[in-house]
Amino acid sequence: MLSALTRTLYVLGATLLALPAMQVAARDAPRPGYGPSIDITAAKKIAAGVVAECQKNKWNVAVAIVDTHGSLVYFERMEDTQTASMDIAIMKAKAAATYRRPTRVFADVIAKSGPAIMTLPGAIASPGGLPIFVSGKVIGGVGTSGVTGDQDEQCSKAGVAGM
Repeated sequence: MLSALTRTLYVLGATLLALPAMQVAARDAPRPGYGPSIDITAAKKIAAGVVAECQKNKWNVAVAIVDTHGSLVYFERMEDTQTASMDIAIMKAKAAATYRRPTRVFADVIAKSGPAIMTLPGAIASPGGLPIFVSGKVIGGVGTSGVTGDQDEQCSKAGVAGM
């Protein structure tokens, strides 16, 4: 059994290993600032766009919209969506909003630099989470889960595009 100090040192070391990968990603695209948090009206509009895209393709998903702090603003689950997708959608939305980048970026960094980035709290390496922008500022995040990552991301993009 590892002592608390040893566990802390392992986490600290792993986090330090992840920093170069995050610095490369940050250097590639400067992170936008935060704007005012998304309101319920805009959140519902985005979710409706996600659901419409999924219905068109006969996909059952869960969709979550969070504010800039990653707190849930709106959630919807389509009938017969797998149970795990409820939590995954929320986690994707939260990661996209709080890290100010699509969740696909985490998967790309792992492919390029290894898994150390996954030691960062709340990192989700599955496409489908997108930051929501207004006037170049992040106002929240959308997360979709229920089909493949690429399909989840397609639905999230449709929701944001309809905002």
